[in-house]
Amino acid sequence: MSRRLLLSFLGTGFLRPAPGTWGSLATLPLAWALYRVGGPLLIAGVAAALYFIGVSATSRETKDAEDHDPSWIVLDEVVGQLIALFPVALGAWHVGMTPLRLWPGIVAAFLLFRLFDIWKPWLVGRADRRGDAVGVMLDDVWAGIFAAASGTALAFLAHVVLI
Repeated sequence: MSRRLLLSFLGTGFLRPAPGTWGSLATLPLAWALYRVGGPLLIAGVAAALYFIGVSATSRETKDAEDHDPSWIVLDEVVGQLIALFPVALGAWHVGMTPLRLWPGIVAAFLLFRLFDIWKPWLVGRADRRGDAVGVMLDDVWAGIFAAASGTALAFLAHVVLI
């Protein structure tokens, strides 16, 4: 697979407008397939592997380039979105149901990830300002972690506090 095809997540990074959103959206069927094959641990493992692959590929792709984070590189969004979806997958796995029954959690994971990725609060913004391949990938890792934590808090609120 070519580096550009990988970094653009099979070309979704070239869709306009909002290539990051398209990359995040294209991650949903990947997460579903990973869940079906190996559950939440496979989702986590693939996210970790893609992080390291993404750092290396982004470093090579942007070497000597003026733009250290071209918008067509969306593999970082794939990693962050997988992290955001992890608690939903884990919850579904724990109770023995399909994650699709937890669709509000999937929607929340998607929207929260996009919010944190665009807004770039605190550690997300700090990672983004690094100006290197690690920063390109790491800001989305942080956005995914923030989305996962926020989605978990919302699920706790909905299933424990409000019931």
